[in-house]
Amino acid sequence: MIVTSIEPHTKTKVKVCLDNRTDFQLYKKEISKYDIKVGRELDNYDEILRDTLIPRAKRRAMHLLEKMDRTYKEIETKLKQNGYPREAIDKAIEYVASYNYINDERYACSYVRSYKDCRSKNRIMQDLYHKGIDKELIDNALEEEYTTDENELIRSYIRKRNYNSSNATDKERSKMYRFLMGKGFNYDTISKYL
Repeated sequence: MIVTSIEPHTKTKVKVCLDNRTDFQLYKKEISKYDIKVGRELDNYDEILRDTLIPRAKRRAMHLLEKMDRTYKEIETKLKQNGYPREAIDKAIEYVASYNYINDERYACSYVRSYKDCRSKNRIMQDLYHKGIDKELIDNALEEEYTTDENELIRSYIRKRNYNSSNATDKERSKMYRFLMGKGFNYDTISKYL
C-alpha cells in the first residue's frame, strides 16, 4: 500500500490516504512515530491497525455507549465519521457486542416502550428502520411491546391541541393533519377523526 496523501484533519489529527482507498486518522506525532511519508510504501499498516487504530476504535465505541444505547448501524456510522478503517470498525463492534453492550433486539424493544404512548406504530417502525434495525426484529418488538390504542392516541392529541372539527378553519385543519402525519398516522385514520 502506497501513501497517496497526508491531509490535516483537525488541529491534532491528520488523515492518511492509501492507494487502495483505505483512509484512517492518526495524531500528528504518530506520523513520525510510524515513519509515514507520501509516496512511500506503508509496510507497517498491520502494526498501526493492531497497536493504535483497533484499540482506539474500541474505546470510542465504548464511549459512544456510555450514555445511551445505540444500534450496530449507529456505532458503525459514528466510527466511520471518526475516520476509522473498516477493519478497526469491525473489531470494535465485535468487541462491544461480545459484552452485550450493543444489542439491536433490546434496543428495538426499549425504543417501542419509550415511544408507544406518543407515536404511531408506523412512525416507530420507520424510526427503527432508519436506525438500521432488521425488519424482523422491529416486527417482534412491536408485537411484544406496542399495546397502545392508536385511535385513543389520536383522540388524545386532538384534545390536547383543543381542536374542534365542527368550527375549525381550513388552516387549523391542515395544521392538525400535518401534526398527526408527523406522528406517523395514516391519512385515512386521521380523516376519520378530523
